[in-house]
Amino acid sequence: MKRLVSISMLSILLLILAACGNGGGDKAEAGKIVVSGKEYTEQIIMTHMYAEFLKANTDLDVEIKDALGGVFVIQEAMKKGDLDLYVEYTGTGYLNVLDEEYKAGMSPDEVYDETKKGYEEEFNATWLEPLGFNNTYALAVRSELAEELGLETYSDLQEHASELTFGSDPEFFERGDGYDALVEEYDLEFAKQVNIDPDLMYVAAKDAEIDVITAFSTDARITQYNLVILEDDKSFFPPYYAAPVIRQAVLDANPDLEETLNKLANTLDDERMQELNGRVNLENKEPEDVAVEFLKEEGLID
Repeated sequence: MKRLVSISMLSILLLILAACGNGGGDKAEAGKIVVSGKEYTEQIIMTHMYAEFLKANTDLDVEIKDALGGVFVIQEAMKKGDLDLYVEYTGTGYLNVLDEEYKAGMSPDEVYDETKKGYEEEFNATWLEPLGFNNTYALAVRSELAEELGLETYSDLQEHASELTFGSDPEFFERGDGYDALVEEYDLEFAKQVNIDPDLMYVAAKDAEIDVITAFSTDARITQYNLVILEDDKSFFPPYYAAPVIRQAVLDANPDLEETLNKLANTLDDERMQELNGRVNLENKEPEDVAVEFLKEEGLID
């Protein structure tokens, strides 16, 4: 049964939410920008990459809100004006934020263009030019397990899923392109499902605590831990090309900002992003340091 909320209570709630924001998503103060991201390594690197780039190449007062949350938390913060810029992935924006239906065979450009258009119309937010890498979800298993069971594709899991443990981050179990849709598409029924931090699931897979995980394709631990990526033989997952999303109000308040930010376009490919993630996850460097290293290596900051 749906709960009924009185008009007066709803009004109070809306006033509270408005008070928590920075004037709302349609307003921005010139000379200031808040940069944030999600709660895993790649996103933390991206947050600091954009923040440090802006500090070095503009006069903006840059505020960092590190590891703010998942896509739904981030989106609400954008709508309220609590953050201005972060990196999102085309498949996530298209399927989960805009709630559009991905059709197998759609090109990366089609997904990007439709997502960009949808954000402009619904949220007054702009997708800038992509960074160049595609961090798609990928089902991964231990190489020994893949060899033992003859696993090469997602469909191969059907015969064995009832004996296997599936693990992923909590967000994947909530997403429109997540667990429920995946097991329905491939007719899978795993013996157990485990919510696990995305930075812990690779070790869990390596140590045989979990059998199947939703790895990120740009994560260096796939190779380091001798995991095998299975083939998405029904093209279930869409392309997830990374691009900065920014509130249009912030661009309007800072006329040269879009051109400046687009200087980071196409500076990364899948292999380079995997390398940067590896510097953090395998070499134990700080994400902020890795971001600065990259910017200096590419001549983007001094």
